[in-house]
Amino acid sequence: MTTSVTSNTHAAAIPGRAWVLAVLTLTYTFNHIDRQVLVILLEPIKAELHLKDGDLGMLTGIVFAGFYATLGIPVAMWADRGNRRNIITLALTLWSAMTAMSGLAQTYWQLLLARMGVGVGEAGGTPPATSMIADLYPPRERATAMGIYTTGIGLGVMAGFALGGYIYAHFGWRTAFFVAGVPGLMLAMLVRFTVKEPVRGLADQQLVKTKAPSFSETVSFILGQTSYLWLLAGCLLICISANAFLVFTSGHLQRTYGLTPSQVSLPLGVLIGGVGSIGAVTLGAVCDRLSRKDMRWRPLMIALCAAVALPFAWMFLHAETVWSAYAWNLVPSFIGLIYASIAYTASQELVQVQMRSFASAFMLFCLTLIGIGCGPWIAGELSDYFLGNGATNSLARALEIMLLFNLGSIVCLLIATRNYRRDAERAAKAA
Repeated sequence: MTTSVTSNTHAAAIPGRAWVLAVLTLTYTFNHIDRQVLVILLEPIKAELHLKDGDLGMLTGIVFAGFYATLGIPVAMWADRGNRRNIITLALTLWSAMTAMSGLAQTYWQLLLARMGVGVGEAGGTPPATSMIADLYPPRERATAMGIYTTGIGLGVMAGFALGGYIYAHFGWRTAFFVAGVPGLMLAMLVRFTVKEPVRGLADQQLVKTKAPSFSETVSFILGQTSYLWLLAGCLLICISANAFLVFTSGHLQRTYGLTPSQVSLPLGVLIGGVGSIGAVTLGAVCDRLSRKDMRWRPLMIALCAAVALPFAWMFLHAETVWSAYAWNLVPSFIGLIYASIAYTASQELVQVQMRSFASAFMLFCLTLIGIGCGPWIAGELSDYFLGNGATNSLARALEIMLLFNLGSIVCLLIATRNYRRDAERAAKAA
């Protein structure tokens, strides 16, 4: 069971929470640096190793995602019972080491094995981190805090793209993996020795006094939260499209406008990473403010952003010059990360306190395995199909089709608004 805190404990009085959030955000940034440094280098890797777009989609998608998503579930069960800081330290050490080892790859299969190892390590990052943040920030501040944490995606994209492009231009693509991976080993020590494990349920003024629910109890509770399931479905469809664009936008620009990795790395890093990070924090704060009056703004905010992004993404694919393409991509970049931060927020407030790591991992499992895993693979296979049928810009045609997933997401998210308030109240009462 859990009991309410009888003192005047307030989230603002929780000592050191800003430092913990900053370190966890930095860790999440390194998580995405290690992923995105590969993305910006796909074209030279493709040329050297004689690969197809389908191979690239497999390398960045299902192989990495399969390990990342599947191992996230048992790690989350561990995190709901054990020390989350230590789990993050171990995970960060592993994925950083495997990123560095990617630079040793001489064949496609060696690189594939190294990326599997990155997926194994990164499985232990987000579920315990989001659980810790939920213990430090109350519901009225949680989407903002998760938005700050989600800037790790944008900052990682920006740093990974810029780093990968620069190092490739001067030292080659293998060296870029070493430079991306080694600093994470030092960050792991910072996590271990400066971050304190927070008390579970403190920000909600609930102190946990019993063991975490069993696997079957947790799954049963989540399946009864229909708004969680519909929001998951909506975010899943967005994730499929978003990751297809994330992986192949650089290649699309290079092929369409005759550019090199180093020429597109900085502009894309600033757009997807910098503008995206600003949007995650800004829209997260707006969502928190609106949600104080009506909790249904959680899924509704994502639905509105998905609708707004569609025409701009379409025009991006049809831009006549690279600079007009960058301009059309401003709006999708600004709102591109909000679905992730709100998904993490919802996974914390629609379940009981001691189900939070699992709920986050289950959300992440679906988004990763199907979204990250299948999005790039579907786009790559579609590109190969169109190329085989004589299309002059097969990759752009494939990305056009991926936008259909955004349309489906809007329907799912609107359905999620129906019972969101009821399910949030059920989770609070059950705690």
